[in-house]
Amino acid sequence: MSSHGIDITGIGALSGYGWGASALWDGLFTGKAAATLHHDHTGLGHNPVWLAKVPDGGDENDGSSRFGRALRGAAREAIDDAMARGWQPGRRVGLIHAVVLGEVDEWRNFYLRDGGERRVRDYLTLMPSTPVSLLMQEYGFHGPAMNVSAMCASGNAGLLTAKMWLDTGFVDDVVFVATDLSLTPENIEHFVKLGVGVVDVEPQEGCRPFQEGSRGFGMGEAATAFVLSSRSSASYARVLGGSMTHDAFHATSIDPSLTQVRACFEQALVDADVTARQVRYLNAHGPGTAQCDAAETTMLETVLDSHAQVYSVKPLTGHCQGAASAIETISAVMGFERGLVPAAPQVSDAHPLLLDGFTAAEPGLTVKSSLGMGGHNSVVVLAPA
Repeated sequence: MSSHGIDITGIGALSGYGWGASALWDGLFTGKAAATLHHDHTGLGHNPVWLAKVPDGGDENDGSSRFGRALRGAAREAIDDAMARGWQPGRRVGLIHAVVLGEVDEWRNFYLRDGGERRVRDYLTLMPSTPVSLLMQEYGFHGPAMNVSAMCASGNAGLLTAKMWLDTGFVDDVVFVATDLSLTPENIEHFVKLGVGVVDVEPQEGCRPFQEGSRGFGMGEAATAFVLSSRSSASYARVLGGSMTHDAFHATSIDPSLTQVRACFEQALVDADVTARQVRYLNAHGPGTAQCDAAETTMLETVLDSHAQVYSVKPLTGHCQGAASAIETISAVMGFERGLVPAAPQVSDAHPLLLDGFTAAEPGLTVKSSLGMGGHNSVVVLAPA
């Protein structure tokens, strides 16, 4: 990839805090988790359970699908935001959609409620291409449109793909969306069985990245969107570069040698043409699991040479799976404009470089890391506008 920056000129977000980027920021600012108790998830061994689910809402003309409404709602907010800041779509606007588990509610209904029988039109709503196609039709965009998937690293993968498209002149602009509304009882149960999902206590009690007593992560949902352009006149941030590697080691565990994690961090800095001393903050994957905390702590202390401070928003938003790194990036980007770092408050003994709650931002770059299940390592380097 080329190392010149690409502008983030519009944002949109849905989260457990509600619909809209402002709801996300206001929720983060409280320092309280987005999760609420849910009584409708039986069979988990824990009932009720703590979940940061996206509440119902959106445009009824988008159909009954929570997933489709969320995808298009976040994208509209980002497009409207970019246009209000002076963006005019170019001739070729591409769309990248990051997704891991797509239309899970409707697939569940298809099998369990509908017995596999549906009208063709309703069956098509199950396909991940359908909401993407409808969004392209709505705006008359004619650039390439596709889904990308790299587990929890999908958001970073989408941003880096968008940057490659823009760097090469393949498109004029990119609308990038990351959607994950996958908190069905079955999906939650399996993350709990894996020993990483924590739903029986309030998220900040169970999820304590880089702190003593962390048990894993709370479960969250999100839909986030960005408008990316090399022709922006008013941006929130610049994507300077990044990298992705793969451990090729295990379906869930990180390779303990950290060879590919380290390579990803180092290559990202080279691609962005920056040094470790220019990095002020590590917006970590930070799920609160022992192996991820250990891996990112090692990168903080070695590749970044302990010059940066670290934070994670997962105790607040929950782990939003395929949209995780995207909602965490939007949190950082909104902080750039406000001069604040949206860190979660500490609740126990912590690493000395961990931020404790919202903090006044100091000059420097932010590195956003995301270590997806299965060995998907990703790092993006971000700069304030």
